[in-house]
Amino acid sequence: MRIAIIPNMTREDAASVTADVIKELDTLGIEYMLSNELFGVIRGKSAVCCDEEQMLHDCDTVIAIGGDGSIISAAHKALRFDKPVLGVNAGRLAFLAGLERHELSLLRSLIDGEYSVDKRMMLCMQIIRDGQVLCEDLCLNDAVISRTGAAKLTGVAVKADGRKFCEYLGDGIIVATPTGSTAYSLSAGGPVVDPSIESILLTPVCSHSLTARPMIFGDSTTLELSCTTSGETSVTCDGREPFIIPDNAVIRIFKAEKYAYFIRIKSDTFADVLMNKLK
Repeated sequence: MRIAIIPNMTREDAASVTADVIKELDTLGIEYMLSNELFGVIRGKSAVCCDEEQMLHDCDTVIAIGGDGSIISAAHKALRFDKPVLGVNAGRLAFLAGLERHELSLLRSLIDGEYSVDKRMMLCMQIIRDGQVLCEDLCLNDAVISRTGAAKLTGVAVKADGRKFCEYLGDGIIVATPTGSTAYSLSAGGPVVDPSIESILLTPVCSHSLTARPMIFGDSTTLELSCTTSGETSVTCDGREPFIIPDNAVIRIFKAEKYAYFIRIKSDTFADVLMNKLK
């Protein structure tokens, strides 16, 4: 087994957690790779440094070290090569982390084959104007529509499968996967959904209405969102660089064909993880 290690070195504990991971892999005799950018920054007696593209192509598994954002970023990179990801927590909550720092001895399970692979639903986001797709992106957590300039109310009209559903006036709209239900959507009052239940969540952010409530749609639903107020508005997928929404454009969001894959070594259920993280 060859493992690609992708740490988020901006995290305070990332360097020391990465050193612990490497030490454990050296003990187990597992071959691992680091990107050229980390040469000399992180040392390991069995480390192979190469271009990140080559590393992701050649590896069997990716170990991502950091918080949920870091793990999601690594998952997007691994997605292009259909490689599974094992998250190691070097952040705070890290719902997507398969191991905590004190559990690194469980890395032996990778050699012994004592693990399972969970597949997580993703969303496809398209910005469409005059029938043309201007841009497209994938979301593991969520797509967030919000105003980019002054703090004014943003109106968003929503259609579900071509039928008018509702119009929201507030700070924006979150369209999330079940994986993203424990992220921004949760903070905005959205429901927590077990990732095994494939569905699409719609959560208004600070809606200026007493009747606006989060909704859960089936995974076959296509949502179309359009801005009804003036002012520059953007859509952000998984916290990456925002796309500015042109005038008269529509944001179309639906279940993606691709899945993200995560390695699960422990026997914890989703409910176990939820309670342990949020208690």
